[in-house]
Amino acid sequence: MSSINKWKLLQSEQLVKDQWADVRKNSYQKNDGSVIEPFYVYGFPDYATAVAITKKGTVIVEKIYRPGLDTVALELPGGCVDSTDTMLENAIERELLEETGYQFEEIIYLGKVSPNPTTNTNVMHMFLATGGEEDPSAVRDTVEEVEVIEMEWDDFITQFKEQKFIQSMQTCTILYALMRLNKLIVY
Repeated sequence: MSSINKWKLLQSEQLVKDQWADVRKNSYQKNDGSVIEPFYVYGFPDYATAVAITKKGTVIVEKIYRPGLDTVALELPGGCVDSTDTMLENAIERELLEETGYQFEEIIYLGKVSPNPTTNTNVMHMFLATGGEEDPSAVRDTVEEVEVIEMEWDDFITQFKEQKFIQSMQTCTILYALMRLNKLIVY
């Protein structure tokens, strides 16, 4: 039997609340009676991302500017799960089409990971999308400036091994996809 229990929430103050962030300053009482304050909790939307493989066997990746690290990053396609998405698979299908212009024959759910369960309330839903083909009628989202790249498999693996993918939840997605494909690399 575990002796670890949830902490008791004593007080919560809303600091920021909009469509992208929900920041709260909380006070908690631990099981030993001590109080932890302030403790900041960050609420963000859930995300979905995919290792997206075309019918030709190439992997769809993106180059995108990320202001937090002030860098142009190599990433997997994906984005926020919207309230209009009836299923998680709908969210990643929508994101793949909006960001890349590709539709996929099969979408496989790989699980979810948390960016930081200590302070963040959201999760990343991970997918493997296969059988991708470009849809000439797709309307691409122009809000973010995204360069879509069809990367050869060996180059994708090299970029991954050289840690060119720096978004931690996406690196988890790559690992789970490699396990699903029985191509996990050990080096």
